[in-house]
Amino acid sequence: MGAGHSHDVKVEGYEKPLWIALILTASFMVAEVVGGILTNSLALISDAAHMFTDSAALAISLLAIQIGKKPADTKRTFGYYRFEILAAAFNAILLFVVAIYILVEAYLRISNPPDIQSNMMLIIASLGLLVNFISMKLLSQSKDDSLNVKGAYLEVWADMLGSVGVIVGALLIRWTGWGWIDSVIAVGIGLWVLPRAWALLKQSTHILLEGTPEHLNIDEIKQALSSHCGVDSIHDLHVWSISSGKSSLSVHVVCQHREVDWTDLLQQIRTMLANRFDLHHTTIQLEATPCSDASGEHSYTGSP
Repeated sequence: MGAGHSHDVKVEGYEKPLWIALILTASFMVAEVVGGILTNSLALISDAAHMFTDSAALAISLLAIQIGKKPADTKRTFGYYRFEILAAAFNAILLFVVAIYILVEAYLRISNPPDIQSNMMLIIASLGLLVNFISMKLLSQSKDDSLNVKGAYLEVWADMLGSVGVIVGALLIRWTGWGWIDSVIAVGIGLWVLPRAWALLKQSTHILLEGTPEHLNIDEIKQALSSHCGVDSIHDLHVWSISSGKSSLSVHVVCQHREVDWTDLLQQIRTMLANRFDLHHTTIQLEATPCSDASGEHSYTGSP
């Protein structure tokens, strides 16, 4: 016996601000790369790496909206939501590569800092800060309605710190003439990128491995099911996510009481899981006696 629940998301009004923010961010990312090369500023190039993560987050958000409109088919019965997680994992790996390059290059430059054109560096970084601010304003109206938009909003907000760091570095170089400050700022940005990349890779890998959603406690769910009136035991309990914000559950429930109405029991369990754990996409198999999966021979998890 199973239960379904629709997860339709209102997307009207989300795409236009996302597209504008993506065009602004991606365009300025290219400008920062060119500017970093012309000014010999590694800090600008490292900030461009942040702009790249923003662009990727915005692109993934747009892609997720488009995928959400595409119905499941016979080859992809869950739809194409998992592509968002694959893209996030790829983004995280690329972030690691960029961050390590920045740290190595900064190490080589500290002992022999090149001449930095601080004035152009300051202008480009200031424009980058303005682009981030505009993108934040565009996304702020929808960030509380969409998890994807909120993620993109947080990426842009975080990148503002990188732009501020480059501005501070440019001012210090202009006032002191110390070119090594550029490398120090770049190292700071690179070290800031690594934990974000690790967190993104960890989260995406957890979902790809069908891990229990981080906001859910499997032991609490197990206890709630086992102690429910009319339930003798449970087995083969699984809780996983197809994509961010799309959690599912499957479980075998044993009920050996003939007087219990199975239809009513099923509805009670469904309601409990929805109200207590916000689990709506559930598949519940009711059994009078434990099936072969309970023995552990065919179960992925063994006895609960």
